[in-house]
Amino acid sequence: MIFDIINYILIAIMVGISGAWIYLIKTMIDSFRLTPYLDKFENKISEFPKVSIILPARNEEDYIRSCLDSLINQDYENYEIVVIDDSSEDSTGKIISEYAEKNSKIIHVTARTKPDGWMGKNWACMEGYHKSTGELLLFTDADTKHSKKVISLAVKHLLSFELDALSAIPRMLTFDFWTKITLPMISTFLHTRFSALNVNDPSKKTGYFFGSFFIISRKTYEEVGMHEGVKHEIIEDGALGKKVKESGYKMKMVRGDHLIDAVWARDGGTLWNALKRLMIPLYIQSPKVAVGIFFAVLFLLFVPFPILVKSIIIDINSISGSILFFTSLIASVLIYVGGTIEAKMGLALRFRDAIFAPIGSLVVVLAFLTGLLYAKKSSSVSWRGRSYSMKEHLPTSINILE
Repeated sequence: MIFDIINYILIAIMVGISGAWIYLIKTMIDSFRLTPYLDKFENKISEFPKVSIILPARNEEDYIRSCLDSLINQDYENYEIVVIDDSSEDSTGKIISEYAEKNSKIIHVTARTKPDGWMGKNWACMEGYHKSTGELLLFTDADTKHSKKVISLAVKHLLSFELDALSAIPRMLTFDFWTKITLPMISTFLHTRFSALNVNDPSKKTGYFFGSFFIISRKTYEEVGMHEGVKHEIIEDGALGKKVKESGYKMKMVRGDHLIDAVWARDGGTLWNALKRLMIPLYIQSPKVAVGIFFAVLFLLFVPFPILVKSIIIDINSISGSILFFTSLIASVLIYVGGTIEAKMGLALRFRDAIFAPIGSLVVVLAFLTGLLYAKKSSSVSWRGRSYSMKEHLPTSINILE
């Protein structure tokens, strides 16, 4: 009898998880179907304002050459590239200097020592801003590659729709097995609260930028406080986009995954640290809510798989066991469907990468758990060779308490 009771509790959980995944899959499909594209619009302008590309770089010797090559070959003429060497410990500064000597569009900036209370990238962006002269500011990352026409499209799109800011969703490049099987499982959640459709809806509070590509008018950037206003934020692009939306400026998010390539995690180690780091600020905001989020992710991404195995091995001959088998099978299939849709439509991965969904889900769960345990012992986080106190850098860009 007690086993039947446990089974029926698990059945109810499986039904709830299935319902959640049906909602996730629907919002995912709507997001892919309805999010506008960077290059699909009616051009209504013929002006070419000066664009300052602000490119912070710290220890980017493996990526910055390809990024700069993609930027100096743009079909837009009126622009400059302000490249900031953010206290790099490798040959990044030397590479920037070499490019600046060969191309007059490139302005090499060596960032001054970061003041206390600033995140490194935010300080570097401010250093670049002070050296820029453009009416429009385009922020990007050193591990990003751009198609030849991306600046022209961004400027025309921004001005044709009379926008104050525009951000493009890039194609996230994956290089190793662990990132290929894990990123689809994490990305499925971006299509709910953080959907581009919500960013583009003035009635919604959601607002953020992709740090790999957003263009904003100089006036708007200054009026929302620039990067100085988000100097303590780890997720500075989210915080800045949120301020733009909350301040009533007109912003838009578009798909640019066929025009822009960006890197989310460079290898298994950086993937693990990135996932782990997500939980630390959440735990500092609210330990109870962070633990709740962990268990929600645990059940949504992983629990149906071991329950399915349990129902096959132990309970298949009982009525409750049979029902549990079918409900856990449906939940497991829906996880696969969600991961496959994201892998194919959002990340341009192969179908075989989605086959390892249970392993990818387990990596996410274990990394989140490690992040929680770490947050209980330490309130600091490491990023790009620097250590930051999270009590001093408490994020507000993605507030779990709203």
